[in-house]
Amino acid sequence: MFAVDTNLLIYATDEYSPYHERMRNALSEWGSGPEDWFITWSVVYEFLRVATHRTIYKRPLIFAEAWAFIVSLRTSASFGILVETERHAEVVRELTLEYPRLSGNRMHDLHIAALMREHGVVEIRTADVGFHQFKFLRVVNPL
Repeated sequence: MFAVDTNLLIYATDEYSPYHERMRNALSEWGSGPEDWFITWSVVYEFLRVATHRTIYKRPLIFAEAWAFIVSLRTSASFGILVETERHAEVVRELTLEYPRLSGNRMHDLHIAALMREHGVVEIRTADVGFHQFKFLRVVNPL
């Protein structure tokens, strides 16, 4: 069981990325495999923001294309979206004690890490080295 970060989804949809084919293949493999894999709604919205950004990409996706990509992920029986539980506030409180110096852009990563902890997911697949700060996570870069 593992979570997937935004950057890997971006690589899978950006045909100009040197990681495009590798991530398309990985998503296909994960989608047809037996192991459960997840993203969060914050990852969905970050993906939509970045993938449709006109100043970042030669050919950004239009909103409908980006959303269709998310819909395609959801067809996998092993895929899920992690959401807050009744324990969310308590988990975030625990994380404030464990990581009191966390700030700024890392709050997005904190949200993902909190949801993973709530659901017992300990592995995140990402190219973002920032997740290494969360000692309870196993960070795997599939690239």
